[in-house]
Amino acid sequence: MKKSTFVSAGAASFFAVLLAGCGLADVGASAATQGASAAEQVKQGKEIEAKVEKQVEDAQKAAREARDQAEAANN
Repeated sequence: MKKSTFVSAGAASFFAVLLAGCGLADVGASAATQGASAAEQVKQGKEIEAKVEKQVEDAQKAAREARDQAEAANN
């Protein structure tokens, strides 16, 4: 049994070195970077959404004021 355990541990070590050598070890770091990038994009999207909502509210206010002035001029 000791011989098969040694072979299994040796095979596992070999595949670990092989995968690390081909760049698979960098996948975790890449995923973390992409996650941070996605979070930043969400933050920017929310900021843009708030800005657009304020612009819409300002435009509605200006239109309401123009209507009120037009109605006052007609009376």
